Amino acid sequence: MGLSIHHVNKSFGEPPHRVLKDINIDIDSGEFVAISGKSGSGKTTLLYILSTLDDPTSGEVKIDGVNPYTMSTKDIHEFRNAHIGFIFQFHYLLPELSAIENILLPARKHDLHRQKYSRAEELMNQFGLTNKNDRLPSQLSGGEQQRVAIARSLIMEPKYLFADEPTGNLDSANGLVVMDLLKKINREQQTTVVLVTHETDYAEMTSRIINLVDGEVVP
Repeated sequence: MGLSIHHVNKSFGEPPHRVLKDINIDIDSGEFVAISGKSGSGKTTLLYILSTLDDPTSGEVKIDGVNPYTMSTKDIHEFRNAHIGFIFQFHYLLPELSAIENILLPARKHDLHRQKYSRAEELMNQFGLTNKNDRLPSQLSGGEQQRVAIARSLIMEPKYLFADEPTGNLDSANGLVVMDLLKKINREQQTTVVLVTHETDYAEMTSRIINLVDGEVVP
């Protein structure tokens, strides 16, 4: 199945400013896709529509054949928490919680944090964070904080992972660590990964690049 959007437009403001213009994209299950383009090209807006965080002004969006925008608010929240993971440029870790408590936050919403504890430890080990379970975010480096955020996005074992400039606040070494983790997640778990980046080198590490220019997909 996968993701598909057909004739999607998105406008903001009054009078309306058209940010996305007749976008048509199909992303197969298990793909690793980059959405690339200059600042202001509409990358993040497109990612938010693909990931159910925002709705289109017009057009059709389907995830595994279902239009999420026909769901009730309650159903879409449950669907998002069960099937979709998010990574942002800013890690948004809760400062008063330990690393492993932050990772378990999505599971806590479903009262599954006890069952998922061993999975959280496994992710910590996989991501090079062994023995840092009880560290607060302030006691971790920027690269470590972003790895905790990625682990948090994976704790519910989502089918789809959306990453909005996840390397934006990292140096090149830590940026490559994050990209290698995303490639590993995609390869080993068959997670569909959609990455927004303006970094050409990172975009070229994915299997396909969708180029946006002024809100339009270009070859």
